Amino acid sequence: MTTDISEAARLLIDGQLVAFPTETVYGLGADALNLSAVKRVYEAKSRPFGHPLIIHVGNSELIDEFATDIPDSARSLVARFWPGPLTLVLNASDKVPTIVTGGQETVAIRFPAHPMAIALLREFGGGIVGPSANKFGQLSPTKAADVDRDFGPEVSLILDGATCTVGIESTIIGFDGEFPVLLRPGMITKNAISMEISKEVLDAGPMSPRVSGSLPSHYAPITNLILLEAIDIPRYLKSSAALRDVALLTFEPILEAHPSISKIIIVPKEPNDYAKNLYQRLRELDRVGANLIIVETIPSADSWDGIRDRLDRAAH
Repeated sequence: MTTDISEAARLLIDGQLVAFPTETVYGLGADALNLSAVKRVYEAKSRPFGHPLIIHVGNSELIDEFATDIPDSARSLVARFWPGPLTLVLNASDKVPTIVTGGQETVAIRFPAHPMAIALLREFGGGIVGPSANKFGQLSPTKAADVDRDFGPEVSLILDGATCTVGIESTIIGFDGEFPVLLRPGMITKNAISMEISKEVLDAGPMSPRVSGSLPSHYAPITNLILLEAIDIPRYLKSSAALRDVALLTFEPILEAHPSISKIIIVPKEPNDYAKNLYQRLRELDRVGANLIIVETIPSADSWDGIRDRLDRAAH
């Protein structure tokens, strides 16, 4: 692990894989226009080749290099939310390889806000694909040590940019004409998008583009995970007489001790704080070696939608 951005950029130019931090999660980076390098990203992650990648850029102007027919509403979102945890799905330019788009006519683009990511992208001078730097379907990394644990020597270099400040993957927005379509929720909410461009945000439909992180089971620990209301957790523990070694993620301590509980982590009640450490806490519970992880269900407010999406997929 290192902070040497020049070396990381050199390795990317040479077609190597480099893990780098963003404000959301760590990405597994490769030159977006180098077909063999992009192929190695899929192979390293054991990621299906039809599952599209996000191109990361180091300035807003590069959107016109990788996308065409960009709606005015998309440009308004760029002006407001870039750099930041927002990915836009747009019509792909002829420059974008089909291996990046998963064979679709659209491309996903993001300008991340992490200063190390921006410095890397600008020194590299082009687009970098950067799916989460973990094995496909498993928990995303928010620390460099997580990447090292998951990949080791499979990655040529890991840039250490400390802990990610957002903690879950970006909101993904597509477009139906000028109307935004929510393809994946994140910490930038539907309401924030709608307020910015004064348009309703549509829900994804069967004809919407495929996007990263949209499979029913995703973002999952190795240990089985279920979601329960707070009131149901003690009842579940009592009724499962044969249950042993349970790990809990809850907003409040379980008042009644139970012999099956191996570990409890108490989480904050504010969504940004919850999201920032969600994957770290799930990784910690995964390492306990429990037979089951129980996560207390979260509030219904739209500020929790991105977190709810990740937990629902983790429990699928």
